[in-house]
Amino acid sequence: MTLAAIILATLAAGIGSVWVAALLMRVGVSAKNGGMMPQRLLSLAAGALLATAFMHLLPEAFESEAGAHDLFLTLLIGVVFFFLLDKAELWHHGHEHGHGHDNHPDHHHDHAHGHDHGHGHGKSTGGWAVLTGDSVHCFGDGVLIASAFLADMRLGLIAAASVLAHEVPHHIGDLVVLRNASGNRRVALIKVSLAGAVTALGGMAGYFLVGQLHDWLPYFLVLASSSFVYVALADLIPQLQKRLTARETIAQIAWLVAGMVLVTVVSGLAHSH
Repeated sequence: MTLAAIILATLAAGIGSVWVAALLMRVGVSAKNGGMMPQRLLSLAAGALLATAFMHLLPEAFESEAGAHDLFLTLLIGVVFFFLLDKAELWHHGHEHGHGHDNHPDHHHDHAHGHDHGHGHGKSTGGWAVLTGDSVHCFGDGVLIASAFLADMRLGLIAAASVLAHEVPHHIGDLVVLRNASGNRRVALIKVSLAGAVTALGGMAGYFLVGQLHDWLPYFLVLASSSFVYVALADLIPQLQKRLTARETIAQIAWLVAGMVLVTVVSGLAHSH
């Protein structure tokens, strides 16, 4: 009975948060006047990912008994890993097209298959980094939900609702990155939903191994943080570094801060309950 409840709750939190994020984006993007335009969405996503890492995941990891040195080392290894993943993906694309490409956002392919990869070569790797980090994060969420359920059924339901709420803002960031990578809204939704489904795997693992996995949770959280920090700083923010009017710059900064505030407020509410 408890295992069934954990599976249902983790699926609802993991996949439900992705669909809520997609719905919010659809409502925002469909509004032609004053809607969330691509640049604003990128700003919101960067703010949400950075806040998720620095205001939610890392503090939670450092509240554990794990040593600060080991956690910072994990963060460094994670950032370097995603950098190498970027390099491997770019090298692969260069050979796939028969010649090397520079990673310039204004570069467009003249080939027939240019449509698939012409959305910025670095962005496709951002997609992989986000999916990896998101899967690790969701696995950790699943373990946390399972732990709560094993303590008390009501506490488990509250934990699942909290996870769903705090996942929505950074899933908006995930969807933006994946859409930029593939240029396909449906593919992005499917990929992020699959990453969200990993929450259920974490829930099942937590049910059977909660004692043993507890010591590894801080490292899961830091590894997820490294992916969000890397994607925000190496993939999203460089796309925002354009010469804009004062009004556009203020709007860009406002959306960046809005993403940070959104995650911080939702996380704060989740922790207070």
